[in-house]
Amino acid sequence: MLILSVFPGIDLFGRAFEAEGFCVVRGPDLIWGGDVRRFHPPAGVFVGVIGGPPCQDFSSLRRGQPSGEGVELLAEFARVVMEARPVWFLMENVPRVPGLSVPGYAVQRIDLRGGECGLSQRRLRHFQFGTVTARSLAVPRVVTEAETQPAAVASEGKRRGKRDWLAFCALQGVPPLELPGMSRGAKYQAVGNGVPVPMGRLLARAIRAWMDADDGPRVCCCGCARPVRGKQQTAGPACRKRLERRRRQAGVTALGVAPPAGSR
Repeated sequence: MLILSVFPGIDLFGRAFEAEGFCVVRGPDLIWGGDVRRFHPPAGVFVGVIGGPPCQDFSSLRRGQPSGEGVELLAEFARVVMEARPVWFLMENVPRVPGLSVPGYAVQRIDLRGGECGLSQRRLRHFQFGTVTARSLAVPRVVTEAETQPAAVASEGKRRGKRDWLAFCALQGVPPLELPGMSRGAKYQAVGNGVPVPMGRLLARAIRAWMDADDGPRVCCCGCARPVRGKQQTAGPACRKRLERRRRQAGVTALGVAPPAGSR
């Protein structure tokens, strides 16, 4: 149950896995004076690698041109995985992030919303689960909550009318953290950048079940990781719409054949 957390920041993601019985080793992070580029993990020690490389280059909130750092740090995450050779990895980022390609690993893309994890904030998080076994991860959405609150984001500390520290931390599923040595803005940024703890715990439980099972349940073919039963191929109407949207974007007809170039 030993896992490595990279790009940890204050590591809400790692805290979630610790709460579900994993033992977490934290890699270097810029806010503590470390640099993942100079980090080389041992091979065969960790069963899993988790982490969220910086997402600003891929965020829909970005206003300027991408810096290129996002792609570079995705490559660093892939390098750490290749050097550590875990059984599985779980990377968090925004939905627009490119697919992560790591030789020897099959990758499953999963989106989770705050309300699906018992959170009241309107926040969509994207995860990529990679494994050497190519066995899909099932993530049942068993807890629902009305998404009545705006997302807890890293920039909130710089805004007028920001929520107080207690309320902001509660949205991320943690008590008001002390974080000595950080300015108020840096504290909001550190907590806002983290994966909400209830969401991380939901994924950690799913991975524990995946590790304990010889064969997992069938999952929705849209990639949402919801389990399906019987002859079901999708978990619900939203999944069918997602697949139809992908077919249209790819130019595939209802018969599964791409139309000739230039045809309507």
